[in-house]
Parts: sequence; structure tokens; C-alpha cells
Amino acid sequence: MARDGKVRIKVFGAGGRMGRAIAAAAAAREDVAVVDGDADVFLDFSAPDALEANLDAAAAAGKPILVGTTGLGEAQLRLIDEAGGRIGVIHAPNTSLGVNLLRHLVEEAAARLGPEWDVEIVEMHHRDKKDAPSGTALLLGASAAKGRGAALPELARFDRMAGGAREAGTIGFASLRGGSVAGEHQVIFAADGERLELGHRADSRMIFARGALAAALWLAGRPAGRYTMADVLGLA
Repeated sequence: MARDGKVRIKVFGAGGRMGRAIAAAAAAREDVAVVDGDADVFLDFSAPDALEANLDAAAAAGKPILVGTTGLGEAQLRLIDEAGGRIGVIHAPNTSLGVNLLRHLVEEAAARLGPEWDVEIVEMHHRDKKDAPSGTALLLGASAAKGRGAALPELARFDRMAGGAREAGTIGFASLRGGSVAGEHQVIFAADGERLELGHRADSRMIFARGALAAALWLAGRPAGRYTMADVLGLA
């Protein structure tokens, strides 16, 4: 930590939307500083093909890292797991504190409402977003599946073009793209005669930047291990 008492953060992908938002959010705080050199915590908001090099850089420095990059494959997720044996790591495709609280609520609802309640997840993002469903939609789906004692791949349904009735117990996904939408997610629990809707709307990318900084401050000085945003929120 710098002598001025600020936690020093290095951002991979500093020139991107999230990188610029993090810099702006950090500039408004007195307890954190974005740096190009020695850092206390690394944040990765770059691209999937840069993940391995960024994890290696954090491990070489012996400092924790928050991975916020989306669109990662199984091999890259394994790299994150392996890095957790060397340094503190949080993988958070969505760093919004509100979304991560929503994940907790979705898991709780899925566990208590039971399989007779159909689960559908609808998400919308800006026209330039490349991956679909969004990483956040998949996280919410995984939370619903966990609440039902299953893994998401067993229950997820992404394409209904073939038609037919809805399969009982499955989790459906719908992805919308258009305009400049920062991010909207809705989890719908539908039963005969009633419907429960849990959702989150992001009006500004700054909510993700503020969440990323909260996670970075929590990570600073943590020992090696795999952590989550639930740990940051005290929900784990």
C-alpha cells in the first residue's frame, strides 16, 4: 500500500469502457488509486485471450486479482481456479453489488418455491455486446439451478426454435440487444395463477466500476484462494 494510505490498483483493459469507468470512480475516492506500476490489486477487464497472461502477471507480483472479463470458456475458467492456488482471485462477470445480492435472492427463491414454478431469465444489453446470454444471466441461472440442487447445464434451455411445450424444471433464457442499454436482467418465477419477478436495471456503467473498487479494496492483502462477490457482501 502506498504511503498515502491508498490501495493501488492496476487495470488490465484500462482503455476500455470499464477501465475508463473504474478510473473515474477511483478519482472520486480517497482510499484508492489507479496506477501503471506496482499495485496492491489487479483488475482484469480486458479480453478472454489475454486472461492467462494477466493471471500470470498478478501471480508473479504475488498480488490478488479480480477477473471481470466475460465470455470465458471452460479452459479459461480452469486457469482462474488454478490461479486461486497461488493468489487471491475473484471471478465476477458482473461486479454490481445489486446484481450480486440478486443472485442470493434468486437462489433462495428457487430453493423455496419448488420445481412447479417455471424459471425464465430475460436480459438486454447494448447493440455491441458480443456474448449471449450475458455472463450475468448465466450467473443468475446458475443461482437458480443451485437453489434446486442442480447444475445449470442440466437445466438451461437457450433455443426454442424447434417448438414444443416447455420442459418441466428447466431454466429458459432470452437475450435482447439494442441501443445503448448498460444492462437489464429479470428472473421470472411463474406458477399457475401467480408470478414472482426479481430484477435489476443498470442505468450507468459506474455501478460496475464502484462494485469493482469495493471488491478490490476487500481483496487487498487477502491470502491465496477463490473468493466471490458474495464474500465481498458478507453473504458467503
